[in-house]
Amino acid sequence: MPSPEIKLLELYLPLGGGAFLGWFLGRVLPKNFPIYLGQFLFWIGVPVGVVAFLRRTNLSGAIWIAPVAAWVATLLGVGLAWTWIKFREGVGRDRVSDRELEDRNLYQRNQGSFLLASMVGNTGYLGYPVILALVGQEYFGWALFYDLLGSLLATYGLGVALAARFGMGTDSKGKAIATVLKTPALWSLGFGLIFRLLPLPDAVDVSLQKVGWTVVALSIVLIGMRLSQLSSWRDVRQASVCLGIKMLLVPLVVGLVLRGLGMSGSPLLTIVLQMAMPPAFATLIIAETYNLDRDLAVTAIAIGCGVLFFTLPIWLWLFGV
Repeated sequence: MPSPEIKLLELYLPLGGGAFLGWFLGRVLPKNFPIYLGQFLFWIGVPVGVVAFLRRTNLSGAIWIAPVAAWVATLLGVGLAWTWIKFREGVGRDRVSDRELEDRNLYQRNQGSFLLASMVGNTGYLGYPVILALVGQEYFGWALFYDLLGSLLATYGLGVALAARFGMGTDSKGKAIATVLKTPALWSLGFGLIFRLLPLPDAVDVSLQKVGWTVVALSIVLIGMRLSQLSSWRDVRQASVCLGIKMLLVPLVVGLVLRGLGMSGSPLLTIVLQMAMPPAFATLIIAETYNLDRDLAVTAIAIGCGVLFFTLPIWLWLFGV
């Protein structure tokens, strides 16, 4: 049988192909097309994908630890990112780029994308196949629980609230809560938990799964389209900081704490791998919807996907079975 490393390499080939297709389409299609695609994924694509994946989720076993760990990782990522933002401001205005100083609103939108990229990972579209390849199907339920009750709620709950605050100027808590409650992915999560109990013909269930994975493909294409529209890599330094928080510091700290509390083996490795995923594609979708810094979101996602090749061996060595 192929080794996990070979399986992971085979996984990234279609991911790279989808991103390249998106890059090509971004060159030939109208410039505003990615905005419409991002809106479609936010309001329709992602909710349908949630319902589809919930139908095959195994909710048995002591997997409640997974979403708890997801929330700890999310809050730690936000805390470290906010500390870095305040540190930059405290060092002096000269440490803030001229581009940010030109427009205070632009600076706030940049902060919003920085926080999002530091807190939420691609635990579904990329985390699922990584867990299947490196850990196995037995603990796939842990990955699902981490994603659906951890990353998903954090992304379209806390993430949307932050995006509304920094991208749309939603200062009122009431408005932020209303924005969260109107997020379609949260409603589809509740609907999906009920809908998963309804028996469906095999053909219908298989078709629903295909629709869910089509959403994955469209998200990858959207990344490629945004990459094609980047005028420069001016956000590389900022992206590197939030990736250091998201993909190195958070999984290392939380993973060591969980080990200290007695967790080990495949469950620990599954949780650490989920925490170590690059920023979620939803970061870009939310940035498109709430007018955050799209360049920073795309740069963090793109670099993060490449960095993953180098960080996975680290986690396998530190926390592998």
